[in-house]
This record gives sequence, structure tokens and C-alpha cells, in this order.
Amino acid sequence: MKIQIIQFSATKDKALASLEAEFEKRLKPYFKLEVLTLTASKADERSKVQLEERDRMMAKLDKTAHIIALDERGKQMSSPDFAEHILKQRDFGPGKIQLLIGGSHGLHPDLIEASHFQLSLSKMTFTHEMVRVFLKEQLYRAAMILAGKPYHK
Repeated sequence: MKIQIIQFSATKDKALASLEAEFEKRLKPYFKLEVLTLTASKADERSKVQLEERDRMMAKLDKTAHIIALDERGKQMSSPDFAEHILKQRDFGPGKIQLLIGGSHGLHPDLIEASHFQLSLSKMTFTHEMVRVFLKEQLYRAAMILAGKPYHK
């Protein structure tokens, strides 16, 4: 199964980048993971940033993929439920998931609307760099659940 994460700007924090790399390495045996990092808008105004980033991200959406937008208003799931969601897409869906992570101003509403599912990692707000680590850890946890391995307790 192919999983593509689409995000803006490279992770600047070295500690977070190291954690991301570790989970990407752990995920290799389970998913074909691709991280596509787009150039963030340099505009100052939130609406202009979101419009520019919307256009860049929309151009990368695969209409045949199951698109999941990370959004604070999305559905919160347990790790086993998230694993089940991935399993359904792997076995009965298109076999490809695109996960959309907005930049510092979040995703434009058009991207939320274009997605098939909106996922919230928490009601709390996190930096987009931290979300990347949380998401990759949850993908790894889902892989372990689906493989029946003991990582998830």
C-alpha cells in the first residue's frame, strides 16, 4: 500500500526531524511511504497564504487516492480504529492514501472539502512539525496493529 504525506516546508527542528526519520525507517517494511514537501507561501495574510498553499496542494492530489485531511475539527479515532481505517483502504479501497498536513495557517476549506475523510489527532493545537511526528508514529502503530506485533499496548 502506498501512503503519501503532503506537507509544506521542511522540518527545521533537528530533534523532530530525527524522530520523523526514525518512524519513516520503521515504516518501510509495511508501507510504501512518500513524503512530498511543498514550498510554503511567503505571504503574511492568512487568507492569501491558504489560497496559495491550496493551489499548490490541489495540483498534487490524486483523484484515485483516499484523501485524508488533518484538521482539528475532524474525527478523533483510537489507534485501533485508525488501523482499521487504513486496513479498509488497503483491502477494499484504492490502495493509496494521501494525508494532507497544512502549513502554519492550516488547510484551506477547499482542501478539507476535497478530502474523503478529516482526521483530528487532538482537540489541542500543535505545530505542523509536531503533527508530522505524531502522524508517522500513528502510522507505525497502525502497521504494528495490523501485523499483530507487540508495539501497540
